[in-house]
Amino acid sequence: MDPMYYETVTKLEEMGADPEYLNGWMGGFMHNPKREEQRITEAYTAGYDDGFSKNTDNAKNWTK
Repeated sequence: MDPMYYETVTKLEEMGADPEYLNGWMGGFMHNPKREEQRITEAYTAGYDDGFSKNTDNAKNWTK
């Protein structure tokens, strides 16, 4: 597993990122299929897109 994955997840947790953003980021990073439509949230989508691109550009918008 890419060490960037673990480092970034830890960083996002420490930042207080929204759990939906974090779940999306992890799924996107791993190139998992997106959730079923009724369970997709705006935070999840932002996280998924960032994870797929292997960045955290929108993370600050999803912290508590």
